[in-house]
Amino acid sequence: MGDINSILITLSGLVILSYLFNILSKYVKIPSVILLLATGVSLKFISDKFGLQPPSGIPFFLSFFGEVGLIMIVLEGSLDLEVTRSKLPMIGRSLLSAILIMAGTCGLIYLLLHGYLGIPVKQAFVYSIPMAVISSAIAIPSVKGLSDHKKEFIVYESTFSDIIGIMVFGFGILDNAMSSESFVTFFLNFLYIILISLVGSAILVFMLNRLTSTIKSFLIFAILILIYAVAKTFHLPALLLVLTFGVALNNNRRYIKGKLAKTLHLEKMSSVTNEVKLFTAECSFLVRTFFFVLFGYSMNIGSLIEPQVIITGSAIIICVLFARYIFLRFISKVNVIPEVFIAPRGLVTVVLFYSIPAQYVSSLFNVGILYYVIIVSSVIMMLGLMFTKTEYSELDPLVAGGEVPLK
Repeated sequence: MGDINSILITLSGLVILSYLFNILSKYVKIPSVILLLATGVSLKFISDKFGLQPPSGIPFFLSFFGEVGLIMIVLEGSLDLEVTRSKLPMIGRSLLSAILIMAGTCGLIYLLLHGYLGIPVKQAFVYSIPMAVISSAIAIPSVKGLSDHKKEFIVYESTFSDIIGIMVFGFGILDNAMSSESFVTFFLNFLYIILISLVGSAILVFMLNRLTSTIKSFLIFAILILIYAVAKTFHLPALLLVLTFGVALNNNRRYIKGKLAKTLHLEKMSSVTNEVKLFTAECSFLVRTFFFVLFGYSMNIGSLIEPQVIITGSAIIICVLFARYIFLRFISKVNVIPEVFIAPRGLVTVVLFYSIPAQYVSSLFNVGILYYVIIVSSVIMMLGLMFTKTEYSELDPLVAGGEVPLK
């Protein structure tokens, strides 16, 4: 019983601490995830100091919480998105941003890993993908202080980055990834998941509207995760289903009119949507808390000061910021502040890193590089948000469609 009580005290204490971090982050502009990482590192230090045995299966729990957290965080972000005709250019721009920046970043990191570390071609490509993905788990909760236009752009871009990164990673670990057959399969899978997303989202929204049980949110989420897991089993980009469901639920009243709206009783959907938003936000908060504390606990802090880790990790950060700056400055032609700094690596990076098949694991890649990139990219984002001027949040050319002078 003593062990059970200790576990309950620890878990509840972490939840309370995470809640306090959320409040604190609003005043000091330090993302709560950085404070959670620091908490995990501190717990590891205390554990080592007193000779406590670390829990077994940390990589498994990281993957588990990472997968569930990814679903909840993307759903939480998508439930705040409004899709209107005036916002379609911004959505298209965010998709283009996610594709081009990821391609550029992935290419630069690949050249670095292959040329500098000497990692073989296929392995270098596989390792470059997790490092090229923006973490929506860190980006979305961190930009709530920005204007609505900038916040929506980051939500869409980081979510698209997660989806595209997972798709490319699944493609990259195929044995015959560069064959024409693989490319055909890749695009067919994408079409399949779009169809599944549209049909599945329509069914889930209809069920939410019709169910009268007080526990319907749990049922809907269970069905959503079931479809997601089945889709992933068949190597489909299942995260697109989550994004589609969230956007469909939040925008159903805007596109369903007339007799169909009366048949579906859409007048009740506002309260239902609010219930789902609240439930999703609380689940996302809980999973994010345990994931980042556990990830901080799993870190080997000593590896962060190794010369090769610092050099390679810093070079990767430079690749990330360079590719992002080039797109925002010369292709998108918008203000680059603070968007250029909002490129954290985190949850999805860890999930993909621990999903690398054994045949592609390289001893030349120090896991400390992963820790370094995640921490430094998050700190850079934090500093970028802390020193962002108000003037950058007043007018957003991403939605207005125009260009403004670059500061």
